[in-house]
Amino acid sequence: MVANANLKALTDVGVSIWLDDLSRHRIRSGGFDELIEDYGLVGATSNPTIFANALSKEPEYDRQFDELAKAGVTTDQAARIITTDDVRDAADIFRKVHESTGGVDGRVSLEVDPRLAHDTDKTVAEAIDLWKAVDRPNLMVKIPATVAGLPAITKVIAEGISVNVTLIFSVERYEAVMDAYLAGLEQAKANGHDLASIESVASFFVSRVDAEIDKRLDAMQEGHPLRGQAAIANARLAYAAYQEVFSSERWKALQAEGARAQRPLWASTGVKDKSYSDTRYVDGLAAPNTVNTMPESTLQATADHADVRGDLVSGTAEASQKVFDDLAAAGIDLDDVFIALETEGVDKFEKSWTELLGTVADRLG
Repeated sequence: MVANANLKALTDVGVSIWLDDLSRHRIRSGGFDELIEDYGLVGATSNPTIFANALSKEPEYDRQFDELAKAGVTTDQAARIITTDDVRDAADIFRKVHESTGGVDGRVSLEVDPRLAHDTDKTVAEAIDLWKAVDRPNLMVKIPATVAGLPAITKVIAEGISVNVTLIFSVERYEAVMDAYLAGLEQAKANGHDLASIESVASFFVSRVDAEIDKRLDAMQEGHPLRGQAAIANARLAYAAYQEVFSSERWKALQAEGARAQRPLWASTGVKDKSYSDTRYVDGLAAPNTVNTMPESTLQATADHADVRGDLVSGTAEASQKVFDDLAAAGIDLDDVFIALETEGVDKFEKSWTELLGTVADRLG
């Protein structure tokens, strides 16, 4: 039972509330337990940036750094030991949620090394290693939706591993992700895996789309009338694609074998333009069978003053497509936008991972 009225309204629509944050302090301080109890939190995501920030600031890591330094482990080994320990502990906190939701929620995500984003085979190998290292059924291994990531998604799902596909920006790439998921389920079935044990989400990034397109619109005209329309329209078109794929005959055959739909997860839902409502990517994307992973500031804002008015996504494809038609007519090169966003996303995570390794190396002495 969710105590907060705004968050309850969100969950009543069918949205699972996850936190886009994970750190040892949050684990040990009871922060997760409090949010689960009071805010209806049912999952958590991490990424290299989140870990880089935590390791550079939190004293909770001091003792483990000392132990690892004495053990003589490498920087890369230490980074993986520390992050897998945190994710395992967080997964244990969410285990009851996982069990009470029949395995749908209570999920915690851990990303493969972002330096492998363009290497299929190494991504698959690392995903399998992470799955074994964390050794928790409610783990999701995060794999980026790059061209090289798509076959990796299929191969990892085929091994019976739950996957959070990250860094999705375009509907076209999202359709390829869903196809990769279904292919993975078909192979998993052939490999003898229980399809009901495999869960996946597709992390469709939201606010970064507005940030990039608004920047281009601003260069054309101050206060352009299409500012702030792209991100929600893009996500709504993605949801229409999700509804189509997960009502297909191909999907129904897998569903009959116990498979679960790959839910859309709205990521990057913290507002970057302060002139916009700080809950716009929550209110405007409430829809059944979705996940919204929020930074804590957005979660608190949602609890305080969200304006949840039911499902505002289903049936909006035509209006959303018009937004994109208008953007194209205005001279926005949408293909270039999505290429730029994916490149920037991979580069940012790679930079954060490098910073994390630098912090680890310094702390190891």
